[in-house]
Amino acid sequence: MSYRLSQPLHIGDVQLSRRIVMAPLTRMRAQQPGDVPTEMQARYYAQRASAGLIISEAAQISPQGKGYMATPGIYSAEQIQGWRQVTQAVHAAGGKMACQLWHVGRVSHHSLQPEQQLPVSASALPYENKTTIMGEHGEPVRVPCDTPRALRLDEIPGLLETYRQATINAREAGFDLVEVHAAHGYLLHQFQSASSNHRQDAYGGSLQNRARLTLEALDRCIDAWSASRVGIRISPLGLFNGLDDSDGLAMAYYLVEAFAERKIAYLHLSEPDWAGGPQLSLSFREGLRQRFPGVIIAAGNYTVAKAEPLLEAGLIDAAAFGRPYIANPDLAERLLSDAPLNPPRPELFYGGGEEGYTDYPARA
Repeated sequence: MSYRLSQPLHIGDVQLSRRIVMAPLTRMRAQQPGDVPTEMQARYYAQRASAGLIISEAAQISPQGKGYMATPGIYSAEQIQGWRQVTQAVHAAGGKMACQLWHVGRVSHHSLQPEQQLPVSASALPYENKTTIMGEHGEPVRVPCDTPRALRLDEIPGLLETYRQATINAREAGFDLVEVHAAHGYLLHQFQSASSNHRQDAYGGSLQNRARLTLEALDRCIDAWSASRVGIRISPLGLFNGLDDSDGLAMAYYLVEAFAERKIAYLHLSEPDWAGGPQLSLSFREGLRQRFPGVIIAAGNYTVAKAEPLLEAGLIDAAAFGRPYIANPDLAERLLSDAPLNPPRPELFYGGGEEGYTDYPARA
């Protein structure tokens, strides 16, 4: 049987061989100190290069942007060189790769921050959630996040500069695209949501003000490369990292209209059902497509059976698969041939070495 997922797709200036995308997956295996990708990451991603596009695990754009142990950055010379190993390996295996640009905002802990400072957010609101730090033996340990401090107005230009510079760094590292992470309750999403943004200045209050930082960050990335090389991820109508976006319909529509005006490479829609939220309605999908005629990559508990009707209807252009890619380096081939999947080992998802990372077998 021939699936639409097997068809090629043009995203901005990049030609994809198929419409199966590897979604970003935090694995917490960057080399310490320095949060540097290594040859192990190069092997891991190269194994999965048969995806039409790999979107990297989220890479923090600055030391302040870090929220979990051993996550990679994209701000130092060593990190750029580490990522260059990864992109070269992926390209040698015939793949394409985007770098996801990340600032976690309040989803952090002072031990992960420069000089043990508090993490920043739109507002200094108590935040009841946990993150992962490294235990005394290198093991992942869950701890409560700190109550953040509100990002000052005079800090915002510097924050935006880190998005611009991270885009330049990703391009130098050999990525084909960058993706701005504006989803899942992280910093840009914290500014978008009225539940986490109580500001009284130009970045708070009205919907347009709450969207301002997301669009300014996106514009810095576009200025640093090209709209045809920049995508963005949003996650409307869900509950992510303690952020309630149940009233996010108007924000989603406002943002995607702004994205369409900028003619960005793609919109990456993270749907709420993978995190226990509702399935997106047909009317929402139709409204999104009406406002954004460009490439839509959709993620969230996708299967071939879920993706194909939406591709057929023109409501999405590609489907991103996350957790199935952990245990199945050749997931694209398995999906297109209806082959069984390897069972995952969740206890090895975060931290550690090759075990549970590069040792999952491809089909013979």
